Amino acid sequence: MKLKPFLSIFVLVLLGACSTLPSSGPTGSQITDTALQAQVDGATIEIVPVESVVDVPPAAAPAAWELPDYDPPPSDMIGPGDVLSVTIFEAGVALFGGSGQLAANGAGGFDPSVRAQTLPPRRVDDNGMIDIPYVGAIQVVGNTVADVQTKIRDGLRSLSQDPQVLVGREEVIGNSIIIAGEVARPGRLVLQTNRETMSDVIALAGGYRGEAKDLTLLIERGDDLARLRLSDVLAGSYERVRAYPGDRITILDEPMLYSVLGASGRVQQMPFVRERMNIIEAIAAAGGPNGDTGDPKAVFLFRYTGPNQTQPTVYHFNLMQAPTIFLAQRFALRDDDILYFGNSESNQPRKLIQTIGQLFSPIVTATAVANNVNN
Repeated sequence: MKLKPFLSIFVLVLLGACSTLPSSGPTGSQITDTALQAQVDGATIEIVPVESVVDVPPAAAPAAWELPDYDPPPSDMIGPGDVLSVTIFEAGVALFGGSGQLAANGAGGFDPSVRAQTLPPRRVDDNGMIDIPYVGAIQVVGNTVADVQTKIRDGLRSLSQDPQVLVGREEVIGNSIIIAGEVARPGRLVLQTNRETMSDVIALAGGYRGEAKDLTLLIERGDDLARLRLSDVLAGSYERVRAYPGDRITILDEPMLYSVLGASGRVQQMPFVRERMNIIEAIAAAGGPNGDTGDPKAVFLFRYTGPNQTQPTVYHFNLMQAPTIFLAQRFALRDDDILYFGNSESNQPRKLIQTIGQLFSPIVTATAVANNVNN
């Protein structure tokens, strides 16, 4: 069997294979070179070799509280949609007592006993009004229960003998919040004191479901919106933040994630295994640099930094240096970080040998078959 045609084909294929060797990503030097030449969103990419404590950024602080803080209103202040019960007490000739004002043992006499009349429940309309017989429409929104009692009593004073009024709230809408999502008892929650913290309202709703590190607290207050990590809320970072009537609170399942790319044991998005992770823990969870293709001197972390999180930054970790490992233990991982394991430059000859072996295999097999046939 003539091998010249096979060798000619092999040489041509080999020349092409040298420039297209399989790779799990760029090498460390390629990452550095391209980052120095590129711009992202109009900003030059910053390369930070992690070699000393000053190269380690501080851990991410809890999100700033940016919603308006209002003074808590009175806990018995009436709002739209509230349902009120109204009871009127009268002595002598009762305006609401019907024919019961005459004494049973004396025609023409007055009954000195007190008569009480409870009116059908009154729901506060969208204009903040309720209607009381003989008095008419009364503005009640923004008033306390005591204020409403005084308004009704003043309206009846010229019609009845020293009327007394008792107002109660059968259904509270205005002084409540809506809580939903990952809680045991979602729904409307009445604020009893108007000084309940975010931790308080979660407890009153039966507690949260799942792990605190994976949950986000979404708070809507009017047209404003805030997102807080539940773990930070429970840790007391927002202990002075109070729920306010009308708030809508939703607990969302939003675990913190980081991405793993390049020559690693795995390529995927990974959740935080605990509330606070460092780079060494992230590397270990990802399986570290692949023993065959990865380069422990070329481990990179990609993130946006700066006051407005707009500066693209690449942190470089050389895990072949012992001080870097200690520094990586102090380097806090953040949500949405990208951990990249560079491809090993010294691995290229090994890949070339593997490619040559794969190309020679059919030739060796064909030669062996031809020899067996000739023999």
